[in-house]
Amino acid sequence: MLSEQWKLLVRLEDKLEQALKPTIESMGFEYWGVEYISAGRHSTLRLYVDKPESRITVDDCADISRQVSAILDVEDPISSAYHLEVSSPGMDRQLFKPHQYIRYQGQTVQVRSSVDILGRKRFKGQMLKVDEKGIEISVDNEIYPIPFDCIEKANLVPEF
Repeated sequence: MLSEQWKLLVRLEDKLEQALKPTIESMGFEYWGVEYISAGRHSTLRLYVDKPESRITVDDCADISRQVSAILDVEDPISSAYHLEVSSPGMDRQLFKPHQYIRYQGQTVQVRSSVDILGRKRFKGQMLKVDEKGIEISVDNEIYPIPFDCIEKANLVPEF
């Protein structure tokens, strides 16, 4: 039940992943995800990368940005002007793919749904279960099943 605009955005993000992931991984980084925020001439393409066993540095982001910019210039997947940002996913990392949810099963997440699920669209609680269809999250002693195709955005909640 995704809107047409959401479906177009998902297709763009899949196209960007196909174009960028091989280069990022060949540089020794993990492709984490991409987010396109449309705002006319002030649009942003935010690319998240991680580094196994280490932290992403500003120099790492600059190197990735140069490589990715060259690919984007050739592929030209976005016809309008945008600003490219390369970033670490951070402690409150956004979750994009099912394997990322599996990695953080049992931790606290914040989820925004595109549709009402048992009367709510926003959830913050422990992610109890992950399977091929979606996740189950415990909020206020109630369990909510949330299908992947209904998740607009999901982030880890850092615990200090």
